[in-house]
Amino acid sequence: MRPVSFLAFATAFTALSAFGATADPGHSGHDHAEEAAYGRPGDPAKGGRVIQVVMKETDSGMAFAPERIEVRQGEQIQFVLRNGGELDHELVIGSVEANRRHAEEMASHPDMAHEDPNAKRLGPKTSGVLRWQFTQAGTFEYACLIPGHREAGMVGTVVVK
Repeated sequence: MRPVSFLAFATAFTALSAFGATADPGHSGHDHAEEAAYGRPGDPAKGGRVIQVVMKETDSGMAFAPERIEVRQGEQIQFVLRNGGELDHELVIGSVEANRRHAEEMASHPDMAHEDPNAKRLGPKTSGVLRWQFTQAGTFEYACLIPGHREAGMVGTVVVK
């Protein structure tokens, strides 16, 4: 595989994002598709069930609270996110494999910012909302892909029934 500069990557990603594509964070180069195996962007006009998620540092590492959620297939969720920590944190929804691959890419490009509908990065002591519709049954995850954070425990499970 030929190395790609971060500037070239960012330029291509920005150009694709301008067309409203949904990024799948698990693929090198951010492959774009309308819907991923783990769902699609939520519709802001439809609301959805609210699930509050706190991102934080702990005595033993880093964590999300809650660490596990259950949703119904087809259900739209409004993740109300709060970064209660002293560091930047993010929540990226994906398959375990997609997030693992994206975490590896993030290790090579630690300053990569996400503008994807399945991801939200927050600064310390800030909050935000991420809307997502889980369209297929299965087990997925949400993780912080900032280098070192996933390894420190910032990973949660989504069970779609």
